[in-house]
Amino acid sequence: MTIPDTQAASPCALTRRRLLVSAAALGATATIGGMPGRARAAGPQEILSGSHWGAFHARVEDGRFVSLRPWEKDPRPSPTLAGVQDIVYNPARIRYPMVRRAWLEQGPGAAPETRGTGDFVRVSWDKALDLVAGEIRRMQAEHGPWALFGGSYGWRSSGRVGNPQTMLKRLLNLSGGYVESSSNYSKAALEGIMPYVVGSVEAEGQQTAYGTVTENTELLVFWACSPLGNNHISAAIPDHQVWGWFDELAKRGKKAIFIDPVRTDACKKLNAEWIAPRPHTDVAMMIGIAHTLLSENLHDSKFLKDCTRGFDRFADYLTGKSDGIAKSVEWAEAICGIPAAVIRDLARRFAKNRTMLVGGWATQRQQHGEQAPWMLITLACMLGQIGLPGGGFVQRYHIDGGGAPMSLAPPLGNGMSAGKRVETKPWTEDRGTKVIPCARIVDMLLNPGGEYEHNGKRFKYPDVRFAYWVGGNPFHHHQDRNRQVAAWKKFETFIVQDFQWTASARMADIVLPATTTVERNDIERVGPSAGVAIMAMRKIIDPVFEARNDYDIFKDLAKRLGVEQPFTEGKSEMDWIRASYDAALAAAKPKNIPMPDFDSFWNGAGVVEFEVPAASKKWIKYAAFRQDPLLNPLPTPSGKIEIFSTAIERMKYEDCPPHPTWMEPVERLGRPGKYPLHVNSSHPELRLHSQLCGSAAVRKLYEVAGRSPCWINPADAASRGIKDGDTVRVFNDRGQCLAGAVVTEDIRPGVLRLQEGAWYDPLDPGKPDTLCKFGDPNVLTPDIGTSRLSQATSACTTMAEVEKFQGMPPEVTVFTAPARAG
Repeated sequence: MTIPDTQAASPCALTRRRLLVSAAALGATATIGGMPGRARAAGPQEILSGSHWGAFHARVEDGRFVSLRPWEKDPRPSPTLAGVQDIVYNPARIRYPMVRRAWLEQGPGAAPETRGTGDFVRVSWDKALDLVAGEIRRMQAEHGPWALFGGSYGWRSSGRVGNPQTMLKRLLNLSGGYVESSSNYSKAALEGIMPYVVGSVEAEGQQTAYGTVTENTELLVFWACSPLGNNHISAAIPDHQVWGWFDELAKRGKKAIFIDPVRTDACKKLNAEWIAPRPHTDVAMMIGIAHTLLSENLHDSKFLKDCTRGFDRFADYLTGKSDGIAKSVEWAEAICGIPAAVIRDLARRFAKNRTMLVGGWATQRQQHGEQAPWMLITLACMLGQIGLPGGGFVQRYHIDGGGAPMSLAPPLGNGMSAGKRVETKPWTEDRGTKVIPCARIVDMLLNPGGEYEHNGKRFKYPDVRFAYWVGGNPFHHHQDRNRQVAAWKKFETFIVQDFQWTASARMADIVLPATTTVERNDIERVGPSAGVAIMAMRKIIDPVFEARNDYDIFKDLAKRLGVEQPFTEGKSEMDWIRASYDAALAAAKPKNIPMPDFDSFWNGAGVVEFEVPAASKKWIKYAAFRQDPLLNPLPTPSGKIEIFSTAIERMKYEDCPPHPTWMEPVERLGRPGKYPLHVNSSHPELRLHSQLCGSAAVRKLYEVAGRSPCWINPADAASRGIKDGDTVRVFNDRGQCLAGAVVTEDIRPGVLRLQEGAWYDPLDPGKPDTLCKFGDPNVLTPDIGTSRLSQATSACTTMAEVEKFQGMPPEVTVFTAPARAG
């Protein structure tokens, strides 16, 4: 793959409303296979398609995907793009349908301790599908829908129509019902608290546009936010606009502060000020800033009166009137470790300048995670700049081009829906809830019939015995891996449908090989939100080995379960793709937005670009609300931003009070405890969570000593005899893993960075506290909810120790298929 130099690459403005139908493009696509009745031409071909890491031209020779080059309209192609080709043929590819030997020979639930050991038997597709359909029927007949879990979760592959999670839910709904999951691991605490504060999730939809910030913001504050690290990827196909924005910010010398335990590439790009508080103490630091704003009369009383509710109650907390403890900068310093003078100076600078507070999501992925985003908004309210050009707050600049201006692109259809439940048995209250918070799956397995609270209500866990997982990797994204391994023994049957042997696939009873995106047709948008373009994701090669499209797999299962017609509605996969495009076309016509018909689009260039209106480039979030809160109220009880929530007050949750509050977590840096180092399990910069971890071409860009990297400050390394490049063991009472040491000044003393998404590679599968050989941080993280309000993940609440590994490190084996699965 050829990646152009970042500085030399010519940024594409993507502002013209036009259809790309050049003769060259037509020549490149005229011989593409995958459409009914079209033959492949002889000789090499280049085919345009897209992925989570960007759009690309794939080169095909003799039916084999041999290389790729980035789409010429991508201003900053991701170095991870090479992995799109590499994962198709790599040693971790699932080649055939497989069944765990004990399950096949002894029946469901047999010898669960052998899960993960790689003892699989190859079976035919007919046999595998008969087994899966039979288990679904058996579960429904013997136990009922509350025994089946289909809350399949994960980023899956790009493509609007080929969403295997929707297909699974549709199949299970049509065949009797199931237990599903709600929200996500990314921002569940944010989603839990924001409706009470601003009346919506808030971090979705169009954010204040980059251009508005560039022109008007005087001080940018990135709080636990890494825009360059995370914007390699998109839920759709990224257009990487954020790099152009950062180039402009740097060119103008825009003042910026990064508050983070890690000095990120974005911080370096802007030559910004770096402040590194103790992890998990951001709320205390924000409260100290708020105390100064109040005590020095730097707050905007008019905005607080006109646009917020409950500040007086919060002010009583700040001053100590309500609890006897003044939340001064000295109080904050003792918790966060940042000098009181620095905190006080930040408050004054925030108030003096047009300030944009940019929050990331890491601070809400910790115990009491609801408090950080709530407190960030409270700070912005006190500054009084919400709704002004370049001022206020935003909580989505770190992902999917959140500040990119919206284009005129009409919404693309989503393909099939999950459909309505057709339950085989009446679901009575004693059977438990139909929906659990996604981060509570292990609690559900370990406590069937147990009660829990969530968002003001009390629920009961169902007695789940069966799970079917597609488009995700639960043995990546869940916390406390050893607890999860123990809980997984509860399943009688666990099915994984994927294209590679992830840790989850290795823990399965039945494994079904699915295609990658390059082996099937689909359609997707390019860019965030509405997108700047719609792109055909045309099939590049035929499926390898015995892989099958998710749609074909579920269609055959639906046939076996007697629900094929309602599942497919008589449509082929290409029919669903056409319907998705036609939905956008129908929305475009009344607005006079030019789009070709589907056949012209698909058989032509395969890309339609859309204009970005000038007004969108100047968009200011909450501008209308600020201008007239009475005529443009927020969907909260008061119509205003709720600094104090009476709805939350009525819940009486001591772990989520009715206004932003500092609460001590179970463990953190700066508190007495058994383990001295905080584990920063940040998002990976060269993967999408665990996606592409299976690619050797991408791993070579970041591996250290053949393992996932572990950043450590020189002082911490020296005191432990650790040198750059050493293999180290990171451990606590929950687990242990190996990693490769990166000794760097770019991380705060007392903190380790061990990026999430590293594939779990247990030395002795199924055994408690076994060593992960590659560097999965979730062997260390606690499996506790943020609070009873959100029940979100607390993955960032983790303390551990590190030491140099002595002796010969064990071989990493997770990136090759199990011995009997080749």
